[in-house]
Amino acid sequence: MKARIHVTLKNGVLDPQGKAIGHALQSLGFAGVGEVRQGKYIELEMAERDPKRARETVDAMCRKLLANTVIENYSIEIAEK
Repeated sequence: MKARIHVTLKNGVLDPQGKAIGHALQSLGFAGVGEVRQGKYIELEMAERDPKRARETVDAMCRKLLANTVIENYSIEIAEK
């Protein structure tokens, strides 16, 4: 199985890196760019063959290590290789 994880900051959490990206885009001439929020994308290959068990395992990984659930949200996509 392959797991794809997107980690983003929760609404209301300041994103200084996103703000810096937005300013850099504007200074490069990309007008009309609104608010920029940045995040993380993580891709895992897993030996697990049961999609439900794979999702449960990845969820535990996110809660314990991959995402700071106080300030970040995450979404999981499970697919066969």
